[in-house]
Amino acid sequence: MDKLRGTGVALVTPFTTDHSVDYDALRRLLDFVIEGGIEYLVINGTTAESPTITSEEKTEILRVVKEHVAGHVPLVYGIGGNDTAGTVATIRTTDLSGVTALLSASPYYNKPSQAGIIAHYELLADASPVPVILYNVPGRTASNLTAATTLRLAQHPNIIGIKEASGNLEQCQQIAARKPVDFLLISGDDMMTTSLVSFGAVGVISVLANAFPRPFTDMVRHALAGEFAAASQLLFKFVDLNPLMYEESNPVGVKATLEALSVCSGAVRLPLLAASKELKDKLGKLV
Repeated sequence: MDKLRGTGVALVTPFTTDHSVDYDALRRLLDFVIEGGIEYLVINGTTAESPTITSEEKTEILRVVKEHVAGHVPLVYGIGGNDTAGTVATIRTTDLSGVTALLSASPYYNKPSQAGIIAHYELLADASPVPVILYNVPGRTASNLTAATTLRLAQHPNIIGIKEASGNLEQCQQIAARKPVDFLLISGDDMMTTSLVSFGAVGVISVLANAFPRPFTDMVRHALAGEFAAASQLLFKFVDLNPLMYEESNPVGVKATLEALSVCSGAVRLPLLAASKELKDKLGKLV
């Protein structure tokens, strides 16, 4: 899984002004981030607004990405949910040929016990024809994968890593200290990436890399090379910008930034709303 080392970009889903999927803009975004140096793509993650994308659209988005990328970079595909049986069924009916791994967010809203989370992921991993990456984002799911849970799941032969977005450095350190040597610790928080790399993370799955692929990949490469002073200087350039990505919820901020860069429109689907004038004004001073 060395191919998942470095910067993965959690791709947004571009929309037209009538909120249909903009496949031309998707191809433009793919070219933009690949030319910017990213190591792999994450399709249909939560940054892609996956809860509001139809199953037919998801199939076509994956087809377009596969066709356009033509194997030049690895693909990670997002399949998650809070209905275990339904998520297993989706995995079994999705054409995952050409996909390197699945990324699956921990079940949201239900707030399962740690034992329930373990049972959920074990069933997903048993059903998946490709390796599974756990995704811990308690700020969204309302439940946390503890270090003990992650380490237990790391023993499953088809679970290869975790995207860690808990914001809890001590928890991440516990994982790094005790994980199997080939289990991937991946930052799920752009601004914590250099810190996590310093004690064993292999990279990041990034929101900011949609709009800033070159400086972000350079930052991660410096960190992976142990050049933390250089990595920090690049990281500091995002200190004021990063909070704006989430001020009106993700991916509103990054889509507004991509619109300012003429990559795709800032349109999002309800219940999200496109960036307010106030947010665009703040972004305009930094982009």
